[in-house]
Amino acid sequence: MKTIMNGSRIVFALFLFSLWYVPVINAGESVVAEDAMVQVSESISNPRETMRTFLIAMQTVNDGQKDQIKLAVSTLDLSAINPLIRASKGKELAYTLSSVIERSKKVVLASISTEPANGQYVFGKYSQGKVEIIQQPDGSWLFSQATIAALPDILEGLLTDPAEQGTTEPQIALPFHIKLRTQLPESLKGGFLLEYWQWLALFLIIVIGSVADKVVAWILARNVIRWKKKHHGFNELDNAVLRPLGLIAMALIWWAGLNSLGLPDTALIILSIAVKLLVSISGIWSAFRLVDVIYALLMNKARGTPNRFDDLLVPMISKSLKVFVVVIGIIFVADNLNVDVTSLLAGLGLGGLAFALAAKDLLGNFFGSVTVLLDRPFHIGDWVIVGDVEGSVETVGFRTTRIRTFYNSVITLPNSVLTNTKIDNMGARRYRRMRTMLGLTYDTSPEKIDAFCEGIRTLVHMHPYMRKDYYQVYFNQYSAASLDILVYVFWETPDWNTELRERHRFLLDILRLAKQLDVEFAYPTQTIYLKQNGDPVADATKAEAFEPSMTELDAKAMGFREAESIVDATLGRGVKPAPVRFP
Repeated sequence: MKTIMNGSRIVFALFLFSLWYVPVINAGESVVAEDAMVQVSESISNPRETMRTFLIAMQTVNDGQKDQIKLAVSTLDLSAINPLIRASKGKELAYTLSSVIERSKKVVLASISTEPANGQYVFGKYSQGKVEIIQQPDGSWLFSQATIAALPDILEGLLTDPAEQGTTEPQIALPFHIKLRTQLPESLKGGFLLEYWQWLALFLIIVIGSVADKVVAWILARNVIRWKKKHHGFNELDNAVLRPLGLIAMALIWWAGLNSLGLPDTALIILSIAVKLLVSISGIWSAFRLVDVIYALLMNKARGTPNRFDDLLVPMISKSLKVFVVVIGIIFVADNLNVDVTSLLAGLGLGGLAFALAAKDLLGNFFGSVTVLLDRPFHIGDWVIVGDVEGSVETVGFRTTRIRTFYNSVITLPNSVLTNTKIDNMGARRYRRMRTMLGLTYDTSPEKIDAFCEGIRTLVHMHPYMRKDYYQVYFNQYSAASLDILVYVFWETPDWNTELRERHRFLLDILRLAKQLDVEFAYPTQTIYLKQNGDPVADATKAEAFEPSMTELDAKAMGFREAESIVDATLGRGVKPAPVRFP
C-alpha cells in the first residue's frame, strides 16, 4: 500500500506540472506560422501517390521493417494533434487507418484520380465518418483531419459490422486498446473523462510500475552489497547507488501502458508529459549515480599506483562527467518536451559572451583548475604553503581548492589565486633535512669528540631512511658554554609521519652513543673560580717557560714547535686529506 501511495504522489506532482505546461506549449504553437511554401514531395503530390505511399509503407512495416512507419505517418494530416504526442499517436493512427482500408475494400490505384475536381478524394463513407484525402494549402495531399478523428470509431464499427468487400484475413494487427475494448462488457465502456476500464487499467499500471521500482531497487542494492564484500576498496560506495534505475523501470512501464490504452488526446498529453519528466529526471539521476560508480572504480585503481597525479585527475574527471550529464540532461528534457533544441543551443551560444564577461572570476577559477591539472604544482595530500596558508591539499575542484591546515580547519582558496601566487610544495621534497648543533661540555677531550663524531656518522650509515650520499658531522664552533658539533643530515621519507618517527629514532641513538662514550651535553652555565695560593714549584716552572726576557722570535718558535708536534701526532706532516666524497 505504501508503494502505491508513493507512486500516486509522483503522478500527482507531475500531473500538476503538466497542467501548467500544456497551455504554454499550445500558446507557443498558436504563434507559429509558415513563412514560405515548402516544396511538395512526389510521394504525396496527388491522391493516388499518397495512397500508394501509405499502402507500400504499411506493407513494408508488416514485413518487418518497422522504421518505414514514419513514411506511412507522413501521409496523415496530424496538424490538429499536439506535438507532444504526435509521434506516438501518428503510429497508432497509421495502424488504425491500414486496418480500416483492408477491412473496407481492395484498393485499385489506377481508379484513383490524380486531379480530383473538388480537391478531395473519398475512399469510403461510413456511418461514423469517411476516409478521404484532401489537398493541403501547400499543395500536398494528405488523409484529412476529419478522417484522422473518426478512424477509431470507423474501425470499431467495421469490427461489429464487417464490410462485404473487406478482407476476411486482415494482415495488419489491430491496436491493443481496440482489440481489448471489443472483449469488454458494455458496463466498463461508460465513465467520466475516461472509460471505466481505462481508469482501472491506469490504476493497475501505476501499481505494477511502483512494484517494479521497489523490486529493481532491492535487487540492485543486494548486488551492490555482494559486490562490495568481494571488493573491499569500495566500502564508501552507497548501497543505494543504483536506486534511480528502479525509477527508470517504473517510468518505462508507465509509458508503455499509457500508449496502449487509447486515451483521449488531452489525458494522453498530460500523462505523457508527467511520464516524460519522470523518465528524464530518473535518467539524469541514474547517470549521476553511475558517475559515482565510475569515480569509485577509478579511485580504487589510483590508490594502487605510486603516481599521485591520478589522485588529482580522477576527481576532476568525475566532476567533468557530472557537468556533461547536466548539459545533456537539459537537452534531453527539452527534446522530450518538444522544445526547439536548436534554438535553445543558439540562445546559449549568443548569451555565452555576456555570461563570460559577467562571470570573469568564475572563468578565472576554472582556468586556474586547468592550470593546476596541467602544471601539477601539487598532488592530493601534499603539504603546501600558498601565501600565508599552510596545510595539506584535500580536494581540487573547478572553482576552489581546499587545504586542511595543521589546526584541522579547512581553508578554501579560489583557483585563480593559484595561477599568480608562489606555491611552496613541501610534500614534493625528495629529502627532509635536519640541522642541529650538539653542545658538549668544555672538559670533553679531543679524542672523545672524534669518537663521538665518528659514531654519529656510523649511525647515519646504518639507519635505513637516512641519506647516505650527503651529510655533515663535524666539530663546528666554540660557544659561550659548549663545544658545538654540527649535525646536518637528511631523511628520504615519503611523508611527515615517517620523518618524525625516524628523527625520533636517530636522536635517541645519539643520546645512547653519548652515554656509551661518557660524553656530556652542555647547557648554559656560569662557573666562578676563586684564586688560591698554589704549588710554588709548579708556578715557578710555568713562569720560566714565558720569562719576560723571552724575545718575540723565541715565543713564535715555541708556538711553531708545539703546533708541529700536534700535527705529527694527529694527521701527519705533509699529508693532505682528499676532499669529502660520498658514495
